[in-house]
Formats: sequence, C-alpha cells, structure tokens
Amino acid sequence: MTAIIIGVGSGILTILIIALLRFLDKQTFYGLILTGIGYLYVGFTWKDTGSLVLCAGQAILFSLIAYYGVKKSMLLLAAGYFLHGLWDLAFDLFPYTKLIPPHYDLFCLSIDFTMGFYLIVLNYRNAKSAPLQ
Repeated sequence: MTAIIIGVGSGILTILIIALLRFLDKQTFYGLILTGIGYLYVGFTWKDTGSLVLCAGQAILFSLIAYYGVKKSMLLLAAGYFLHGLWDLAFDLFPYTKLIPPHYDLFCLSIDFTMGFYLIVLNYRNAKSAPLQ
C-alpha cells in the first residue's frame, strides 16, 4: 500500500511541476517521461540477456507510442501510460522479477495510472476550450 501512496503522490507532484512550468510544451514533456519510464526496466535488467532483450523491446515500443502521442494525440499518450502500467503488472509473470526493486510494479503502476488519468482530463479540458470550426 505504501508503494501505491508514494506512486500516486509522485505522479501528482510531477503533474504539478509540469503545470507550474508553463513555458513547456506539455504534450512533448509527457511524451519524454513515457519514453524514459520504458527505459528504467532496461537499467534494472541489463545483467540478464533474456530480460534485457524483452525490456529493450518494450522500451522501444513505449518510445514509439510517445513519439506518435506527441505528434498526434494526447489520448494516445494517456493510452501509453495505461499500457505501461499494465506492463508493470505483467512483468511479474516473467522469471526476471527479482531484478527489479520490491514493490516497484505497484509504485510504477500508480504513477502511470495517475498521469494517464490526468492526460485524459487535460485532453478533455483542451477540447472544451478549443474554438469550434
């Protein structure tokens, strides 16, 4: 439970910091974060070739989702965060789970879902404030 509380808190803190830095392109910044979180698993698993290949593949996948999310849609970025949260849970199904820190799956899942939900809200708010064409 502590991992989830810290994860949600970290997600909210990240959202607040990005909101305070008004000069940032939020969509690009959230895309960069999505890319970075994919590569954390590479850093945790580099000692085992099988897990390194698997984690490098997921990191590349999330980099592509982030790239297209920045180019096309905030909702695609939100989907990337939710998918990464599911990856956090699915990673426990592989034999390499001892390579990541304890409770990292719940910590990371809670950050991912917090930010994913926020991106949906942000997309909705931006759509409401956009002029009709």
